[in-house]
Parts: sequence; structure tokens; C-alpha cells
Amino acid sequence: MEAVPNRIAVDAIIKRAYTRNQMSASCHCTRLKIVTRKIAGLYDVALAPVGINIAQFALLRHVQRYQPISLTELGRHLELDRSTMGRNVRVVEKMGLVSLGRGEDQREAVVTLSGRGETLLQEALPLWEACQNDINSRLGAERLEALEEMGRLL
Repeated sequence: MEAVPNRIAVDAIIKRAYTRNQMSASCHCTRLKIVTRKIAGLYDVALAPVGINIAQFALLRHVQRYQPISLTELGRHLELDRSTMGRNVRVVEKMGLVSLGRGEDQREAVVTLSGRGETLLQEALPLWEACQNDINSRLGAERLEALEEMGRLL
């Protein structure tokens, strides 16, 4: 007498086969996230000697460039919502790299780079540039242009 397959097991097999067939093409979002994590990891390793990661470096560079800058405006530059921007700024504030204060409109918090933040950026810049050059040589001009174009299209 032949055993009757467990209905749950059969459903699982069918679901795996369906998923494998329907999702055999790579998801663009997933692929981009993987590539982004790999590239961010290269920058994070490069910046580790100064104690920051690439997200913190980008934040500090924008503060340096536009200071004093409101959290809202900083978020616009980095394409992050204000609450995420506030959390990220508080991390570098605790590290002593930025100062939070009030702008002309007392309702808005503004960020400025501290002396320690300026010094850290001076130390970090050559590390970032070396990583940037490494990525440039790995990807080449054509792929880098495609990356720029993707940013413009989306």
C-alpha cells in the first residue's frame, strides 16, 4: 500500500517550485542592495582607522559644506527623512563631532561641525579618497557613468 503524502509537505514542494520558477530572474532591488552593502563595506573598512563609517562620513561632509544646516535640510541633501536624520546626527553628536543648536527659527534644530569633527574629516579624507580611487579602478569609467545615470533616471 502506497503512503499518502502529507498535504503540508506537498504544499511546501509546490510553493518552492512556484517560487523558483517565478523568481528565477534576479530582483533589481535585491541585487542593488547587495552591491550597495559591498561598496559601503569597502568604505567602512577604509574609514575604520578614524572610527566612523561611510554614512557618518557623508553626514559630516554635508554638515561641513552647508553649516549651519537644519536637520530638515540635511535630510533633503542626504535623501533621508527627518527622524532618521535626527537619530544619525545624535550618534555623531555623542561622538563629539557635531553640535546641535537652534537656528533663526527657534523651532528648527541646526547642526554645525565641531573642532573635533573638522580634525576627524581631515584625517578621514585621504582614506576616503584612496577607497574612492580603488572603487573607480575596480568598476571603470563606463560602469561609473551607468551608476550616475541610474541616479538621474530614478
